[in-house]
Amino acid sequence: MVSNPPSGDDRVPFLSRAVNVSRSELPGLLSAAAYFFCLLCSYYILRPVRDEMGVRGGVENMQWLFTATFFAMLLAVPVFATLASRFRRTRLIPAVYGFFIACIALFWLWLRVDMQMVWAARSFFVWLSVFNLFVVSVFWSFLTDVFTNRQATRLFGAIAAGGSAGAIAGPAITGVLAQQLEPASLLPIAAVILACTLPCMWVLERWSSRSSEHGTTNQPLGGTLFEGVKAVLQSRYLLGICLFIWLYTTLATFLYFIQADIISNAIDDSGDRTSVFATIDLLTNTLTVGIQLFLTARVVQYFGLGRALSFVPLLVAAGFVVLVAAPVLLSIAAVQVLRRAGNYALAKPGREMLFTVVPRYEKYKSKNFIDTVVYRGSDAIASWVYTGLTGLGLGISGISVVAIPVALVWAVIGYRLGVSRQSRATDTAPPSRRRQGESDDRRQ
Repeated sequence: MVSNPPSGDDRVPFLSRAVNVSRSELPGLLSAAAYFFCLLCSYYILRPVRDEMGVRGGVENMQWLFTATFFAMLLAVPVFATLASRFRRTRLIPAVYGFFIACIALFWLWLRVDMQMVWAARSFFVWLSVFNLFVVSVFWSFLTDVFTNRQATRLFGAIAAGGSAGAIAGPAITGVLAQQLEPASLLPIAAVILACTLPCMWVLERWSSRSSEHGTTNQPLGGTLFEGVKAVLQSRYLLGICLFIWLYTTLATFLYFIQADIISNAIDDSGDRTSVFATIDLLTNTLTVGIQLFLTARVVQYFGLGRALSFVPLLVAAGFVVLVAAPVLLSIAAVQVLRRAGNYALAKPGREMLFTVVPRYEKYKSKNFIDTVVYRGSDAIASWVYTGLTGLGLGISGISVVAIPVALVWAVIGYRLGVSRQSRATDTAPPSRRRQGESDDRRQ
């Protein structure tokens, strides 16, 4: 893999203003961006359907859905770890996606027969929550395996923009069709688009095997089932990432419940609610793609990853201040659009950059554990905390007051992780690279 920043002669002219990419890296960049486009387009076709299913199942029951999702993760993660230990990447990743494509087909059949619809809605909500984290986690594990640390800093923002373009197309499709088709009819469309990720994987693998200076490792990871969990418990760096994700998901869950409360009280019609959810997604991802293309890499390179990771928590803290004063539909919509755009454009790519400086087995086993069990565990706990706070008589404004200091702690953790990642990257770099790493440290 070519890790040097491209020289003037090697840069791609029509992309140079947005992305600092070399000609040799272009196939990898485009295939990864197309892969992420298809993945998130598929998911965002289904996401408004999931949100409507959650409301249909009863807002008062959502904490049970989050808890069920967590236990589903506890079952799924050991299965994935076992498969990762035994199968090559070229077989493992397509098999994971093939499984989820088959699941979409089965849910389509269930929803079509109109049987036990309450349980169908609840099951679909849980399944899509598992699906989202698993396929996105596997995608980023794959990318941190085939791109170097320096390539990640330059290219991950543009690759994430490909995903955001798909995340624009997905809710746009749903927003147009939700008033004309029943939700179940959207599932086959999502399945076909998800299947388009498979040729993108093949192209990315081919590029990686051709461009790697030493050959990209494509062997089974080996090891034991709990090797990734053990690595997390023994690493302050990985525990810091766990805490960062824990705080993020806690506040995101609070906002999700606030959104569900406000929208369910403001809008009665199911189709209208699905359209509102799709509109929020569309506005979020339209804003995100511009930031990812033109700002993400520049913000990380100029300000340092630490400051980039602390920006979104500070934005979320400001959003909760707004909700204290005005807990209405316009406020939650604006807060969600800005919070999620900042997360997808800065926090998410930055979080994935943290894994470029860890061993390969941690990129798959530990990362998958963090992205799924830790993520959904904090979701489940946060849902019960939210329910408990409402049980104590706190409304949306009161819960927002509680959330503000949590967001400030989250900002501090993000800054410290960014500094630690740069230190690790400098320590493992060849001597000729360390002077540049020291310059990056000063920017932090």
